[in-house]
Amino acid sequence: MAKKMKTMDGNCAAAHCAYAFTEVATIYPITPSSTMAEYVDEWSSKGMKNIFGQTVEVAEMQSEAGAAGAVHGSLQGGALTTTFTASQGLLLMIPNMYKMAGELLPAVFHVSARALAAHALSIFGDHQDVMACRQTGFAMLASGSVQETMDLGGLAHLSAIKGRVPFVHFFDGFRTSHEIQKIEVMDYADLEKLVDKDAIKAFKDRALNPEHPVLRGTAQNPDIYFQGREASNKYYEAIPDIVNDYMKEITKITGREYKPFNYYGAPDATDVIVAMGSACEAIEETVDYINARGGKVGVIKVHLYRPFSSKYFFDVLPKTVKKIAVLDRTKEPGALGEPLYLDVCGLFAGKADAPIIVGGRYGLGSKDTTPTQILAVFNNLAADKPKNGFTIGIVDDVTNLSLALPEKINAAPEGATRCKFWGFGSDGTVGANKDAIKIIGDNTDLYAQAYFDYDSKKSGGVTMSHLRFGKQPIKSTYLLDEADYIACHKPAYVYQYDVLEGLRKGGTFLLNCVWSPEELNEKLPANVKRYLAQNDINFYTINAVDVAVKVGLGPTRINMVTQSAFFKLSEVIPFDDAVKFIKEAIKKTYGKKGDEIVNMNCNAVDEAISALVKIDVPADWANAQDEKAAADSSKPEFITKIVEPVNAQQGNKLPVSTFVEMADGTFMQGTARYEKRGVAVNVPEWIPENCIQCNQCSLVCPHASIRPVLLTEEEAAKASDKFVMLDANGPQLKGLKFRVQVSPKDCLGCGVCAQVCPAKNKALEMKPIDTVIEDEADNWSFAMDIPVKDNLMDKYSVKGSQFAQPLLEFSGACAGCGETPYIKLITQLFGDRMMIANATGCTSIWGGSAPSTPYCTNAEGKGPAWANSLFEDNAEFGLGMLLANKKIRNTLKEKMEEAIAAGVDAKLKGAFENWIANMNDGDGSKAAAKEVIEALKGADTSSAPLKDINDRTDYLVKRSQWAFGGDGWAYDIGYGGLDHVLASGEDINIFVVDTEVYSNTGGQSSKATPTAAIAKFAASGKRVKKKDLGMIAATYGYVYVAQISLGANMNQAIKAIKEAEAYHGPSLIIAYAPCINHGIKTGMATTIAEEKKAVETGYWHLWRFNPELKEEGKNPFTLDSKEPTGEVKDFMKGENRYLVLQKTHPEVAEELFAKAERDLLERYESYKRMAD
Repeated sequence: MAKKMKTMDGNCAAAHCAYAFTEVATIYPITPSSTMAEYVDEWSSKGMKNIFGQTVEVAEMQSEAGAAGAVHGSLQGGALTTTFTASQGLLLMIPNMYKMAGELLPAVFHVSARALAAHALSIFGDHQDVMACRQTGFAMLASGSVQETMDLGGLAHLSAIKGRVPFVHFFDGFRTSHEIQKIEVMDYADLEKLVDKDAIKAFKDRALNPEHPVLRGTAQNPDIYFQGREASNKYYEAIPDIVNDYMKEITKITGREYKPFNYYGAPDATDVIVAMGSACEAIEETVDYINARGGKVGVIKVHLYRPFSSKYFFDVLPKTVKKIAVLDRTKEPGALGEPLYLDVCGLFAGKADAPIIVGGRYGLGSKDTTPTQILAVFNNLAADKPKNGFTIGIVDDVTNLSLALPEKINAAPEGATRCKFWGFGSDGTVGANKDAIKIIGDNTDLYAQAYFDYDSKKSGGVTMSHLRFGKQPIKSTYLLDEADYIACHKPAYVYQYDVLEGLRKGGTFLLNCVWSPEELNEKLPANVKRYLAQNDINFYTINAVDVAVKVGLGPTRINMVTQSAFFKLSEVIPFDDAVKFIKEAIKKTYGKKGDEIVNMNCNAVDEAISALVKIDVPADWANAQDEKAAADSSKPEFITKIVEPVNAQQGNKLPVSTFVEMADGTFMQGTARYEKRGVAVNVPEWIPENCIQCNQCSLVCPHASIRPVLLTEEEAAKASDKFVMLDANGPQLKGLKFRVQVSPKDCLGCGVCAQVCPAKNKALEMKPIDTVIEDEADNWSFAMDIPVKDNLMDKYSVKGSQFAQPLLEFSGACAGCGETPYIKLITQLFGDRMMIANATGCTSIWGGSAPSTPYCTNAEGKGPAWANSLFEDNAEFGLGMLLANKKIRNTLKEKMEEAIAAGVDAKLKGAFENWIANMNDGDGSKAAAKEVIEALKGADTSSAPLKDINDRTDYLVKRSQWAFGGDGWAYDIGYGGLDHVLASGEDINIFVVDTEVYSNTGGQSSKATPTAAIAKFAASGKRVKKKDLGMIAATYGYVYVAQISLGANMNQAIKAIKEAEAYHGPSLIIAYAPCINHGIKTGMATTIAEEKKAVETGYWHLWRFNPELKEEGKNPFTLDSKEPTGEVKDFMKGENRYLVLQKTHPEVAEELFAKAERDLLERYESYKRMAD
């Protein structure tokens, strides 16, 4: 049979094999494994058959623990069952893993191995998660590349079925899961021939069945439990041979040799590395490099990690080996060594003439592992006394465990074309490059590889695409350090990053910018000009924004323009062929969104080439001189030593000593204000004569980059002529000047502010950033030095709230984000005394991704104290914070009462009594705290109880305790904890930003997803209605609950937030938050308008349940929504998550739309009855 080659990533390869053997898949989304389950769900919905001639039954659960429980139950029910997970998700499955292993069930978990949250969260890859499961009794099979994942993924199922031992099949998260490679695809017909059908029949015969009932899961006493554990030994003893036999069969099919341990290198090697995972590919390159220069080295690639077979290890180990280095992609603090190292040491225990064995750590959190680092490992082995417990990839100048790097080597085979693209999250660069790699891989005889490197912002971050093409299979599992072609799609990057680093002499550089050739001399920094001239770079520019706007795509969707330019300039394939393939890809990718979108993208391809401009690089650029940057002594050392290098993509060069004082993961607040990225295409310009001074623009701004400023006459006199001001409106503001100030360097250009402006003639107009940045950046700096005046108006009004300083600014959220305006508003009202427990998800990623911390402090240094625990336990985490504060403050109260009883002066007595009376009131405790602190200044605080009080005056002000998270947390994985915390009766505020999908992991369905919505795991539209979380909470009777929508009723939102925080008990606020995943047809500039439309059509309802009203004899329920003035369908047809249903499943779309309307009308009618 002819080989079938296809370009795909590791997750797709794993899903392909998993689908073949799976009857049921129970899943829960987690990065980076989610797409495996998404592929399986998509294929099943399209009717694809597995080797049994069936589609796969897919069930999305509420958590990974739930998914594991369902896997367990499904297996006991007699269905071959699979799941896909990673990281903390895998750890939640551990209890059930013990059960499945103990019950000898053929489960298979496909794991894109990922780091664990320790001192910090990391979504990136290493082996910490799978190593935490090695004791469960699951067999463990490792793949080191996309091709190996394809070849070995099915083997895990075959072996589990035959051997009755469950398997974890793992491969490196991101480096393999998201690396795209051209690979050979396993044919289901070949796999079907290998499966042990008798073993499947026996498995199904053993299933729980009332026709022949048995009991499993007994509780056993000391007399028999131990024997029962030992009774399964024979199954584990058989697994290595079973796996080896199947590997022989896979070898016959593919021609690629597989064994439990594969050896690669010199047959008479003296020095060998033992490793598993994607690093083995880079090690192989390095082995070839060394051996070509006379070395005798090799690598043992571990495939079967559990059971760990000495027989198969020694089968492949050269007899000549004198030294072994074992590389572990994990860290086990306090152990004598990491797991694989200890296993290898165990193999040689008691053996004569054992080789020297050393171990080392590498690659944690997807730290790049290069041939140069591997050469350092071999150099270490060559030493008389090799260092043990070493690290590579970092500089450890604290415990001095890192190996010194030799001179950089290039171990990659010659002949590959290497391309790097600097993109902006949401500009389509990554998507276009995925299409490009598949175009080249699937339509030529070239091998192709793509890997995508990101920062941790949402859709406004930097993306770096690394592409390789060549005539030989590509093993280079590391980032490009040399390129033939580099494209920079965001002109601001030439100032922020070393975008030309690694571009070879004579290479090609494409810069997307609005600058004419004549302007380049002025605009380009000296380092860029020097590099271009000194390295004979072929330099091109393109105004992709102009092309995208002309064809109707808008200023941010430039991907098709730049992709066409790439194919033209790189000449990887004939350009006419490329155009044909690009347009076919466009139809496949965007077909669901309609002909209009398809045609616009195709037009962008056609228009791109005429927009390319070849730049003749002036010779004098070779001597361009850097401008001397003015020293800024105001920047904290934390910014200059950590934040700026990391933001400049130089974080890999920071040594361990940089982080010694923050070994627990502590970061300073407010670092985002130092970024000043200037990445917007257009930014708002204030038109003072049109302004009505309502401050709505500030309220809705997702990034706090537009603010109203009040100035006294004295302050105004210091302003420049360009700082135009108005007389402030309102009696409270008499005598003050007013200005709306924009920060063009912090703005993301969403346009929400301009869209919301209610003035008859808009007071904000979107302008190209280059036309305003110079003046407005200076104006912003001046405005931020003006003292905040937040005590002149009612802080709990739309206008008054915006004179308060936002203590959330310049976050990594998407342009137009519907979540951040709410959270920002809460910080304006209570930020100086807030404690925040933040669930993992969008709110934690834009709220706390190193090095950018958007929560900040006021002039007194006070601001939100923020922490993230896990996804599933955020409510409990927040309750724990509250309980700690409650205990400490009650202790303070007791100390004050003790002091009063012992006799203190009248001033202290009065201060203490006042504080005790107001300790649980936010504003009251602030005033009382000042009085206590002042009184303590004149007292003798050298002994208890006054000393104890004086030591903890930072607890005098009542905390405003909040738990933030999205609907995936609140409705699903964290619901049990959320419910318990609300039931506790404690004074905690829970705020849910409801995007109606799992936004952070890519738009999977949650119980907040409404009827008819398309989402991942609801590909044919959600069939059941949205959970009414608010009403469930209201049934307690003592929980304050509200549903709000800022765009629909700003005053109601503020009122609900105020009431919730003031309520001495638990509160829950659910806020409608439009998301980029919704596919809003009018764009992310209209998210606030979308919130309004949602309420007007009856799609979302505004209401409040205030238990205090019940105590007053009033109805606690207030319906703030008016009767809908439109139809729910009107709203749904404005978002692609509903429109796509009409295109993909027209036969059910109208039925589900009608059901959605009925569900929402029924809900509204129930609210009306409650309000009567």
